[in-house]
Amino acid sequence: MNIAADELPHAHGRPPLCGRIRCAPEDFIVIEELGWQPDGSGEHVFLYVRKSGQNTDWVARRLAEVCEVRADAVSYAGLKDRHAVTEQWFSVQMPGREAPMPCGFTGSRGIDGVEVLAVTRNSRKLRRGALAGNRFRIVVRELDGPPDAVLDRLPTVAARGVPNWFGEQRFGRDGGNLERARRLLAGTLRERDRHKRGLYLSAARSHLFNRYLAARIIDGSWDQALPGEVLMLDGSHSVFACPQPDASILERLARHDLHPSGPLWGAGESLATAAALAGETALAAAEAQLCAGLAAEGLKQERRALRLVPAQLHGEVIGEAAVQFEFTLPAGAYATTVLHELVGNPEAQDDM
Repeated sequence: MNIAADELPHAHGRPPLCGRIRCAPEDFIVIEELGWQPDGSGEHVFLYVRKSGQNTDWVARRLAEVCEVRADAVSYAGLKDRHAVTEQWFSVQMPGREAPMPCGFTGSRGIDGVEVLAVTRNSRKLRRGALAGNRFRIVVRELDGPPDAVLDRLPTVAARGVPNWFGEQRFGRDGGNLERARRLLAGTLRERDRHKRGLYLSAARSHLFNRYLAARIIDGSWDQALPGEVLMLDGSHSVFACPQPDASILERLARHDLHPSGPLWGAGESLATAAALAGETALAAAEAQLCAGLAAEGLKQERRALRLVPAQLHGEVIGEAAVQFEFTLPAGAYATTVLHELVGNPEAQDDM
């Protein structure tokens, strides 16, 4: 069973109001922050693009056509929402060829819904995950009560953070990638396309993590250190086992220097012990086929922080029934997980 977005438990209680997001693409703005600058020379052309209503893979394929290169010569740091206005970098390997200017992507060579804002070069290609994070500006409309009620929750979210769910994008349309993962690992689906196999396996790992996180929210330990916890350093993937949290560990958790972590399933022994391991063991028993299948596929055991703390969190009322939120998240985090704690979905009144 997949946990649908509307069924995810709330760490801070049910939001005070319901509202709608993505009423228009410009209500959901995402700006990629690389955290570094292209060096200005080299065989890889870097294009800074603003897109609206298009997904990242489609834009990459169109850039390959316009630049007359193979599809695998185009790369990007991260996938961005389709139903949004987003700004992000792409790199195109073009050795010995003049870099196209932004004006070169207009007219008959234009890409629908895409504007090239800047062009430079870099000595290396842009690799997946090579970004610091993303900045968001999101408008929530059609609130069913006084907008100020939503803003009252911001201090709690800033102080404690939110559960670091994997977003619905990981699971494909109607959760189809998870179902395909189950069939793939059960041997009833054959899939030779490596990209598709990767999507299905990623959906399975994300589902297992979300189930583990849901259990930690229900027992109230999602932002706490259990005995035997595996703690992750903020801003990195470095982890260490903590048999028994002491005062120093608790203080570092409180100031967000450390976060409890959950398993990204694969081969190998978990670093968790005691109470923290008990939850992982229970999940492994409940999802034995997925867990065993992921290990057999050669994925290695990894960790992901259970807690996400949005930076520069700000909200303001912008109309009689609308609010605008701004915040920054690290790479791999989902804006919808922040919104999940702030505003409910009007079509899911029975959410937890």
